[in-house]
Formats: sequence, structure tokens, C-alpha cells
Amino acid sequence: MATDLKAAYKTIMDDHFTPRMEIAFIDGAKRQTLRYEKVSWVIGGEEKGLRYGENPGQEAALYKLVDGNLTLGEVTALEPGRRLASDPELLQSGKHPGKTNLTDADNALNILRYLDDTPCAVIVKHNNPCGVAKGSSLAHAYARANRADRLAAFGGCIALNREVDIETARLVAGNYAEVVVAPEFAPGVMDIFAAKKNLRVMRINNMARLTAFVARRVVDFKSLIDGGIVAQWSFVPEARTAKQLMPAECVAKDGALHRIKRLPTPQEYDDLVFGWLVEAGVTSNSVLYVKDGATVGVGTGEQDRVGVAEIARDKAYRKLADWIAWERHATPYNELVLKFGDKGAKMQAAIDEEVKARRGGLPGCSMVSDAFFPFRDGAEIGIREGITAIVQPGGALRDWDVIACCNEAGVAMVFTGQRSFRH
Repeated sequence: MATDLKAAYKTIMDDHFTPRMEIAFIDGAKRQTLRYEKVSWVIGGEEKGLRYGENPGQEAALYKLVDGNLTLGEVTALEPGRRLASDPELLQSGKHPGKTNLTDADNALNILRYLDDTPCAVIVKHNNPCGVAKGSSLAHAYARANRADRLAAFGGCIALNREVDIETARLVAGNYAEVVVAPEFAPGVMDIFAAKKNLRVMRINNMARLTAFVARRVVDFKSLIDGGIVAQWSFVPEARTAKQLMPAECVAKDGALHRIKRLPTPQEYDDLVFGWLVEAGVTSNSVLYVKDGATVGVGTGEQDRVGVAEIARDKAYRKLADWIAWERHATPYNELVLKFGDKGAKMQAAIDEEVKARRGGLPGCSMVSDAFFPFRDGAEIGIREGITAIVQPGGALRDWDVIACCNEAGVAMVFTGQRSFRH
């Protein structure tokens, strides 16, 4: 047990994982082998891979796929050599990266690969996005993603799908981040980042070809407590365009056909597709609220769908309040009283009234659910806040009631026909 708690986070673990690893899939005489090599970096004269795993004290190693192929049924795995987070070029790092730095970067890329048509920023914390946004420029996209949840973005991983320019770098440097990932960095950018000595800056050239990773699969391994392994093909969202979203309809037990009355507008379709693709990187159960190509509220990992819809709603309210406080008073909402005393309490009251009047910025949002709504109560959480469109897989026994709920409110709803759980 560590006695110096702060020192534990600075410790570089010795790891005893082997330099190479092989995983073989054997079916009779047919053997398909995937071969891996351990990744390391030289920092401060010391060659080392991951500094530790999920926590200090856990030995860990990062391996990159270097050889082999795998075809099971009609699915072929991504070929070796087309690496992203498994082999980043570390341009700057005050210390070796840990396991969470790499998995956060990986999940950010998992989302970005579907959003490569415009400048986009993804900020990931604890393997979930706290802010995702498109923009007219990279700086605009990052500013919008950071605004979505400025507090959660603290210490997160920032992934950007365009060359980082000076304007974007200055915005990033104005906050505290652990990792920045991008395909390239313009001249002068690394000089700005140099002031953040512990910021890990990773260049991943393959990000320029992210669309080539769309719909490609890898084997996803999950180790069990007894040493067993669950192997599955990685998830790919099948509905990636507005045309692939289906108007909500179902046949009830009594044989009656129920259909949604209003289809989404073009802007709503854009947000529904955007939200559904972001959903692929969110831990289930999850509900998202998105508007104009940016997340407004992200609810993750909750056990029930009503609860997670409420969490996403409440986060939208809290994050808007914090952003208003920061924008107007350069102070987090929760520190207004500490900094300004009684005046700060009045500031909070005024902000509360504004956030209430704006309903957390939720009116006009689209609502995204990674699984069907078993009852109308989940959808009603968003509808009461003024959302105008919903995307969900469909397939519940009571789809007819959720459709009726939307029709009563004039809300559009589409189905994907595919669940997007992520555990």
C-alpha cells in the first residue's frame, strides 16, 4: 500500500509482460494467428511502455498488431499495420502515458471515424465523451465541445480530426488536459503546448484516413474473473445516414398499425445521425441530447432508461449554469459564493432563473437512446423539456405507446433497427 499518495501517481511500474504476444484461432487443421509487439517510448532517457494500468500499482502493457489475419464467417478483421491508438507518435510527454490515456484516446477515435466530413472535436473522460461537437473550423468545434461540459473536460483527452492550428492550440492550452490527439500540428503549436509540460501530445497519421476505418471490425476481448475470455466482433453502427433511419412504426398486439405522424426536419436528421454515431462511444444505458451538431447533455452507464434520461437532462441544466458563470464572471458556478460572498449568491440566483427559463438549452434538441424505450416515461422526460425529435432502435413491446406519446407532442421519431449497447 502506498504511503505517499501523490507519489503513487508519478510511479512508473516495471512490467513483466513479454515483448511479443500471439493469439491463435484454431478450427481443426485451420489456424489463424494474430501477432503483437509491445509498444514503448523513450522519455527522459528511459524506455518504457505504459506507466501503469487503470490504477497505480497495476502492471500493464500496450501491444500493437503487427502480423496475421482473421476471417470468421463473413467477417474479416482489420489488417495489421493500420494503427491508430495502439502506436501513437508521442511528440511531447512529461511522463509515460497510462492505460486510461490510451483507452480514452481510442474511444475518441472510435467516435471521430464517423464524423470526418467536418472539423470535429471529441473530449473523453473515463472512456465516455463529455463533449462532442462539429464546427465551422477546428477551433470552433473544440470551443463547442468544451462548452458542452467544461467541468468534466478537466483532465480529459482531446481528440481533433484536423491539423491543430494556433487558434485551436491556444484554446486547448487555456484548459487542463491530459492528452491531445490529432493527425498533425501546425508550426508553432508545439511551442504553445510546451508550456504544459505534462501534456501528452500524440500525432496519429492514420487519422487522416479515418473514414477507411468505418465499418471495419476487430476482435473485442473481455477477460472474466476466472481467467475466461469473451470474444466478440467490435460494434459498427449500421445507420450512418439519414436515409438509413426508419420512420417509427409498429404493429401492436391487437393488430393495429401505429405510425409516427411527423418526420424529422433536415436539421433534426443531421442531429439524429450525429447523436447516434456519438452513441457508439457511450457506455450503456445511455441517453444523449444533441443540438446543431453538439452534445448538450450526456447520460451514461445508468441502470434504467428513465433515470439516465433524467441524468442527461440534469447535466444539461448544471453545465449551462456553469458555462454562464464562467463566461460572465470567469468563475465556476459552484465557486461564486466562495469568491463573491453574498453577491455570489445573487449571481447564482440570477443564473438559476435564466437556466430555468432556457430549460437547460434542451428545447429544440434531439434525444438519442442506445436501446428502445420500454415505456413512454423515458421519452416523456425529454419531451417535457422541449426536445423535438428522437432516435432509438425500436423493437419494444410497447413501441405503439411511445409512438402515441410522440404524436401527441408533435415530436418526430425514427428507428435504427439496431441496439448500441457498450459495456
